[in-house]
Amino acid sequence: MANARARRLAIIAAAVVLALLGWGVYQAFKPVRDPVQGQIEAQETNVSSKVPGRVSRVHVQLGQTVARGDLLFELDSPEVRAKVAQAEAARDAARAASLKVQAGARPQEIVAARANWERAEAGARLAELTYQRIAAMVAEGVLARQKRDDAEAQARSATELATAARAQYDMARQGARPEDKLAAEAQVRQVTGVLAETGAALDETRIMAPTQGEVTKLAIQAGELAPQGFPVLTLVDLADVWAVVAVREDEFKPFAQGSLHQAAIPALKVKAQFKVSAVSALPAFATWRAARPGGTDLRTFEIRLRPTAPVPGLRPGMTVVFDR
Repeated sequence: MANARARRLAIIAAAVVLALLGWGVYQAFKPVRDPVQGQIEAQETNVSSKVPGRVSRVHVQLGQTVARGDLLFELDSPEVRAKVAQAEAARDAARAASLKVQAGARPQEIVAARANWERAEAGARLAELTYQRIAAMVAEGVLARQKRDDAEAQARSATELATAARAQYDMARQGARPEDKLAAEAQVRQVTGVLAETGAALDETRIMAPTQGEVTKLAIQAGELAPQGFPVLTLVDLADVWAVVAVREDEFKPFAQGSLHQAAIPALKVKAQFKVSAVSALPAFATWRAARPGGTDLRTFEIRLRPTAPVPGLRPGMTVVFDR
C-alpha cells in the first residue's frame, strides 16, 4: 500500500514537472507582442490679430496660465486710429447735414422769401395797371400800338416773376422734400456703420484670450511688428488632452470606437484608463505594403483616446504605452 501511494505521488510530481516544463516552453516560444505606443496631444489655439500693428505691450509670459477673456497683448496701429478719426468726422458732418434738412429754412430766410414775393406782387400789379392805361391810350389813338405791346410783355413778365417768388416762399415755409430727409437720414446711418467698423478694428488692437490655457509659444515681443493674421502666441488647454496612437488594420479590432484601454504613462509613473473617441485612416504613405506578390496591403489607422478621468500633470508630448 505504501508502494502504491509512493507511485501515485511520483506520477503526480512528474505530471506537475511536465506541465511546468510545457508552460515554460510555451512562454519561451510564444510570439511577443509589442505594446502600442503613442503620445499625448492637447487642444492648441493660435492667437493672432485681425489688424496689423506694432506690439506695444505683452501681458503674459511663457508657461503662464490664462483664463478666457484675459488681456494677452496690445498693438499700436496709427492707421486704424486715423480711420476712426475720419469716420467720426464723417458722422458729425452727416448729422449736421441731416439736422439742417430736417429743420428746413431759417426764420430769416422765410421772411426774406416773403418780402421778395410781396415785392414781386407789387411790381406785377403796377405793370398790369400800366398796361391797362397804355392800352386805353392806344385805343384813343394817342399812342402807337408798339407801346401797348411793350407794356403787355412787361406785365406778363412781372406776373411770372411774382409766381416764381411765391413758389420760393412756399418752399421756404415747407422745408425739404420727404425724399431729401430720408436721404439725409440714410447718410447718417451709413457713416455710423463705417464708424462701427473702424471701432471694431480698433478693439482688435487689444487681444483677449479666446479660451483658457497655458502660454506655450510666444513668437513676437514688444516693439516688433505683427502682420495681420500672424500667430503671436499659442495657448494649450491642458484640460482638453488625448492620446494618439497609430495601429495597423490587422491589429485594429481591440481599438473599436468607445472601447476602454489601460495605459502606462512613464513620465508620471502612473497608469490611467483611456476611451477611444475617434478613429481615422492615415494617408496612403502610412500603408504597409505587401512583402510578397499576392499579399494584402494594410492600412494604418490613427486612434484618438481620451482619459476617462483627469490625470494630474498630463502634458502634450508625454509617451503613453497601451497594453495589447
